[in-house]
Amino acid sequence: MKHKSEKIAGFIIMIFGFAAVISVIAITIYMFIKGLPALYEVGVFPLLFGKVWKPVAKEPSFGISYIILSSFFGTLGAVIIGVPVGLLTAVFLTEITRDTKCGRNISRIISAAVELLAAIPSVIYGLLGLMLLNPFMYKLEKIVFSNSSTHKFTGGANMLSAIIVLAFMILPTVINVSSSAIRAVPDSLRSASLALGASKLQTIFKVIIPAAQSGIMTGVVLGIGRALGEAMAINMVAGGAVNIPLPFNSVRFLTTQLVSEMSYSGGLHRQVLFTVGLVLYIFIMIINLLLTLLKRKGKIEK
Repeated sequence: MKHKSEKIAGFIIMIFGFAAVISVIAITIYMFIKGLPALYEVGVFPLLFGKVWKPVAKEPSFGISYIILSSFFGTLGAVIIGVPVGLLTAVFLTEITRDTKCGRNISRIISAAVELLAAIPSVIYGLLGLMLLNPFMYKLEKIVFSNSSTHKFTGGANMLSAIIVLAFMILPTVINVSSSAIRAVPDSLRSASLALGASKLQTIFKVIIPAAQSGIMTGVVLGIGRALGEAMAINMVAGGAVNIPLPFNSVRFLTTQLVSEMSYSGGLHRQVLFTVGLVLYIFIMIINLLLTLLKRKGKIEK
């Protein structure tokens, strides 16, 4: 009887596994079917490398190069800020505070705060950024460009604000996944390193983190996915103009492009927005593939 139940459970698990694969394939096919027609009609080069976005003009232009660059550099900036902070926080929660009762109590308090941070809706991050971060950025903008007569002030709604908000939003993901990966490292590795005369910091950064590299990379991938897929918060703090992605320029990301215009678009304009979604989808797939290859390369070298 037990043997039959195991077979049934295995069959059910296999079905769900195939369902997940089929879902990904179906989404991919749908995105290509909806996104490719505009590439043929507008042209690959004008669409992907054009700098002007005027979809409702008398002679419409559908250049999304600045939008692509804004998403790329915005995500990159958030990762540069958020990943080191998240990883060091995970190290603090799992390694620095593990040796004393007081430290473990502090770890529990901070872990609860991180869980709360993960539960906050993205619109709340956007609202806080709009009310607190944007006014500060506007003051900073006035200081930096006080002698400039050509700079167009954005009221603090700019690329830098978007990067900071995204960095905060990916922190819970990076911290939680990295903490789980570090806790999974066997204690024998820690003991062996300390027995060989390594200090605690040397053990953490030369033994534990390399051993948890695969799990940490998973956290980074999930963080990048969160940053790339965010729309509401970015729509509130980035300004929403199609500009070159400089720190104090109002910008528009691929996700906010869809949110801003899909509701009233039609015809070729709507088809191009599906192409924007396809570009975002391919962008995420390429990043996941590259990071997966890096993880495999690290395992082979080990």
